Amino acid sequence: MPQQRKRATIRHVAEATGLSPAAVSYALRGVQTSEETQRRVREAAAELGYEADPIARALASGRTGTVGLLCGSLEDLWQQSLAVGMGRELLGQDRYALILDAAGDPSREAILARQLRDQRVDALVVQPLDPSAPDWAHLSGTLPIVSIGDPLLGVTGGEVLFDNRRGVTLALEHLTRLGHRRIAVLTPNRPSTPDRPAEVHVGIEAARLGIDVRLVTSPHALEGATAAARNVLDGEHRPSAVFCFADSIAYGVYAAARDLGLSIPEDVSVIGYDSHPMSALLTPGLTTVDWDLDGIVRHATALAIAQIEGGVEHLRILREPELCVRASTAAALVADRPGDSTAGRTRRTRARGA
Repeated sequence: MPQQRKRATIRHVAEATGLSPAAVSYALRGVQTSEETQRRVREAAAELGYEADPIARALASGRTGTVGLLCGSLEDLWQQSLAVGMGRELLGQDRYALILDAAGDPSREAILARQLRDQRVDALVVQPLDPSAPDWAHLSGTLPIVSIGDPLLGVTGGEVLFDNRRGVTLALEHLTRLGHRRIAVLTPNRPSTPDRPAEVHVGIEAARLGIDVRLVTSPHALEGATAAARNVLDGEHRPSAVFCFADSIAYGVYAAARDLGLSIPEDVSVIGYDSHPMSALLTPGLTTVDWDLDGIVRHATALAIAQIEGGVEHLRILREPELCVRASTAAALVADRPGDSTAGRTRRTRARGA
């Protein structure tokens, strides 16, 4: 039986280069040494087959090299893209993402956040389901936290926030200009988390614009989103437009409209909220609000690493939205007025000037 080769250690690299173990450690990390020394050490390490021992490194530094990423629901295709982007960006920074899924459940979110802390992640990045939960303030005293989307109650860590006020205004003003007055808003948030800024602003904007808005809870998963949309659209007084707080939910509206024999945008206009790449491939293409996913990934990663390294205590970055208008939204029927019993029927007369 062949004898198992012993694992090369940093001391072996030090002996091969004539440097101290400390100098080798610095060179491998690219700090406090010249480029020539770093090159020489990397070549010796490669020749010896040296690989850094993650356990030893964690014990020496007090860090695990992992960042927890807690997603509200990975059934949301946009959050899947966020997780992929964060994982790649962190890997490029010699760190690893530990990705967990709260599955749309705020109580599960709280449990998983505590588990990530107990697993000694160096930082936690979260797109919260319940940003007002008291647990966040307690957790922030034990590890750095970066919030994506909404601010966390009592937490002064890094924040990559969405200007939801502007995003909601862009969407509802677009539909109002097209003559829509009865609009359903499908949101993934549950009754247990009723105070999310985006949903609150829907009511404010509805009053300002003089439109009838109905908030309906919908899951991200296609089957559940389709069922929720079917309940909204299958009736005499159906809305002339549906605004979805996730493109994944909007895909359910497309499926429900197809099942009910409705045409988009002739019978119902549809608008999403996160500009997933698939949205441009639909027929018709989905009008949606774009938050620049790549920019969010870069900023969230930079804030997490800065907090790990102790370079920043609190920094807030506000993401501004852009409305991507495609063919899923069109002028409403003239009959689309709150209280009009003919609203939502398949008349083809259009509002003037839309």
